[in-house]
Amino acid sequence: MANEVRVAVDAMGGDNAPGEIVKGAVDAVCEAAREGEAKGRIGKIFLVGRSNLIEPELARAAESEEARRTPSALSLIEIVNAKEVIEMAEPPVNAIMTKRDSSIVKAMQMVRAGDADAYVSAGSTGATLVGGQTIIGRVKGVERAPLAPFIPTEKGASLLIDCGANVDARASALVQFARMGSVYFRNSCGVEKPTVAIVNIGAEEEKGNALVKETFPLLKACCDINFIGSAEARDIHAGTVDGLVCEAFTGNVILKMYEGVGRTALHMLKKGLTKNVRSKLGAALAMPSLKESLGMFDLSKYGGAPMLGLKGLVVKTHGSAKAAEVKNSIMQCVTFHRMDIGKQIEECLHDI
Repeated sequence: MANEVRVAVDAMGGDNAPGEIVKGAVDAVCEAAREGEAKGRIGKIFLVGRSNLIEPELARAAESEEARRTPSALSLIEIVNAKEVIEMAEPPVNAIMTKRDSSIVKAMQMVRAGDADAYVSAGSTGATLVGGQTIIGRVKGVERAPLAPFIPTEKGASLLIDCGANVDARASALVQFARMGSVYFRNSCGVEKPTVAIVNIGAEEEKGNALVKETFPLLKACCDINFIGSAEARDIHAGTVDGLVCEAFTGNVILKMYEGVGRTALHMLKKGLTKNVRSKLGAALAMPSLKESLGMFDLSKYGGAPMLGLKGLVVKTHGSAKAAEVKNSIMQCVTFHRMDIGKQIEECLHDI
């Protein structure tokens, strides 16, 4: 069916592979089965990797309460054997060229061949970026393919474009980031005219480095995006902007700072709440509200970062991803496919 998405998952990628990756895939097919046609369906999930390691993990995940409630969903999971694994520390270009039977290369080749619609990995970011560009390839006219994750804010989420794919980018590429990000945000979040800002060190138009100064007037002249100017780092968490445009060096610093501050704040909060008997009593009363509030800043619930502008969907999730984040990354693919976001991105770039 046209509404069904086939996802090739790198089952060997990440710190918690293959166990958490397999569990996330099982959780995804079960959730998709519950939600039904209204939100799109999963046609197939291909777990690509060493079958002798994947099979026992799949059998274990099939015994979960969630899987037992929707046993038919497990028929949507298929193991594709790949004997090699690209490790995190390997030079990505060399690894992609020499390890042709690796889970990353084999899964991406499935997307290129049309056997799968999307690829998800918690493995090597470098290999995923190289493979996305060389195996799957960019849509005609796309200068660079950015990684675009959702980041939590006080008002929901903002889209950060780019967070790690292009540390050096031209102004024209940043304009494309804004266009592609607007299409993605509009379809994912239902916002007709998402706001877009360029990450800067001040609100004034004359502020910023050479790249920002060159990009600002180009974005300002775009009639197809809702550009509102500059966004300073202190404004990002407030959620005043839907799409945040920057090159990957800046974006990656923002993303890592988010993760680090979140962990530190949680650690300090736990330390304060368990300091003495009085604080422990107060914590017991406040805990339900605290959990709900802190949960809003959980990056894992947004899934991974899609590479925008490729001929097939590539979603890169955190190397430390556990089942929930893997599941959410797969469900991102369902939304992306159902809304035909890839085609819309291609059309928005060709219409200029």
